[in-house]
Amino acid sequence: MTWAAHHHRDDVLRAVLAEAARRRDGVLPAHLPGVAETFEDETELVGALGLRWHTRLAGAIERELMEQPMDLEAAVVAAWRRADADLPGVHPIFEHYADEPVDESMATALSRSRRKDWTLMAAMAGQASIADRSAEHAGRAIEERAAAA
Repeated sequence: MTWAAHHHRDDVLRAVLAEAARRRDGVLPAHLPGVAETFEDETELVGALGLRWHTRLAGAIERELMEQPMDLEAAVVAAWRRADADLPGVHPIFEHYADEPVDESMATALSRSRRKDWTLMAAMAGQASIADRSAEHAGRAIEERAAAA
């Protein structure tokens, strides 16, 4: 990918994020100019949103743990809320397409991405190791608490 193509892709992704934040309806704004030319399909666009979300979440967790290292779970919950505030509209898209994926590849990509986030949250909250099979469950419970508040 050329530097110009990379910047164009980033510009299109920012437009998608802005529209998702404005609408917050959980529907992927794939109709925006440049989306069809930049992303192969909706699955690739959801994957790009997932990468942006995961990066924002991981950074927010690091910052929160620096500020309040004694209450790990509270720091992870606060980090999730910070990421959600920074990228409003993204989590509703994940929820919507986890329930109604456009195809099997989207279902697989979303499932893998969400499990990765849950594992990260559980591990950083001190509730499971990265290799622990219970990490996904613990992380999902943390996400549910963060989203509910």
